[in-house]
Amino acid sequence: MSEIRLDVLAIGDAVVDVIATADDEFLIQEGLVKGSMRVLAPEEATRLYAHMGPARETSGGSAANTMAGIAALGGKAGFVGLVAADQLGEVFAHDIRAQGVEFATPASRDGVPTGRCLILVTPDAQRTMNTFPGAAHRLSTDVLDHEQIRGAAILYLEAYLWRAEAPRAAMKAAMKVAADAGRKVAFTLSDIALIALHRQEFLDLIGSGAIDMLFANEAEARALAGTDDLDAAIAMIAPQVRMLVVTCGSRGAMAVAGEERASIPAIWIEEVVDTTGAGDLFAAGFLVGQAQGKSLEQSLRIGAGAAAEIISHFGARPEVDLRPLVEAA
Repeated sequence: MSEIRLDVLAIGDAVVDVIATADDEFLIQEGLVKGSMRVLAPEEATRLYAHMGPARETSGGSAANTMAGIAALGGKAGFVGLVAADQLGEVFAHDIRAQGVEFATPASRDGVPTGRCLILVTPDAQRTMNTFPGAAHRLSTDVLDHEQIRGAAILYLEAYLWRAEAPRAAMKAAMKVAADAGRKVAFTLSDIALIALHRQEFLDLIGSGAIDMLFANEAEARALAGTDDLDAAIAMIAPQVRMLVVTCGSRGAMAVAGEERASIPAIWIEEVVDTTGAGDLFAAGFLVGQAQGKSLEQSLRIGAGAAAEIISHFGARPEVDLRPLVEAA
């Protein structure tokens, strides 16, 4: 059996976030629904980018953000995702490696550009996300390093990548490698829109016993279970996974593992600047806690602390050393 050298290895969208402020009127003019996430065609991405105000570019992607958070928390993280051999691809690779995350996926040279997510942040700190997946959705089984998968205690998968056939097949292959090696598999539902498209597939996936940890926010949990009652949703989903983690916004978060259950309140901060990446960093904290043998409540607290840091500034990558959160848990 391979030696464990990574706490978590993630497979996900490799995209560059382009973040700009906007008012509600701009969203209306562009036909955008505040707080939503939609997938853009190449020409739509070009048009919206041209209309946006001054922006900052930073490597992003949900699972990639989570791995950056794990590194900032002192954990050992790796990431598998496809970028193109272009300028934004270089930005992504440099940023994630500079943050201490192992990234060895070779760049694509098939002409499809690196993916990008155009994020508009309104004065109330809500983010409206518009994603052009680009090369990220060309990820295939060919780029998987089986030894890297076997060397991670937890394999973490994001549902955003489930939209395309090739990366979906790659994730399924990686899950089998991890399971055969006795590693844990974690899955995040990512966005309620994805559940509308793939609900039965996700239900079949968790019903098969392939998922050890399932991450969801309360809206996603209700949508997956097909009920408006959160308690009923948890009662339906929790028995099918070894661990269910549900975030509830300003009301905190909870985790269920068999007969064990824990919940915590959200951490209050003076000013919420940008909610981009809050769920990603929460997952990072929880995963680090679990990798280090912390209790459910301790893991939830680390996650809440990481989420509080990320919403205090623009961008979805940590700007400070988060290791004190683990030490204090």
